[in-house]
Amino acid sequence: MARGVGGGSPANVARFLKGIDFPAKKKDLINHAKHNDADQRVIETLNRMPDQEYGNMADVMKGYGQGH
Repeated sequence: MARGVGGGSPANVARFLKGIDFPAKKKDLINHAKHNDADQRVIETLNRMPDQEYGNMADVMKGYGQGH
């Protein structure tokens, strides 16, 4: 499956997390993305990430790499 800027791509995940306050736990990331009307693929991507606290967007992208 090709990765583009849609679905659960890093850019799309970051877009739906815009404005989140760090540090944030995984559940906070998911709730924030849902609040920003993220599609199901983004939510599924966040659900696959490690259950930990993220200090900044760089940490989120590292978690994305582990969960993707």
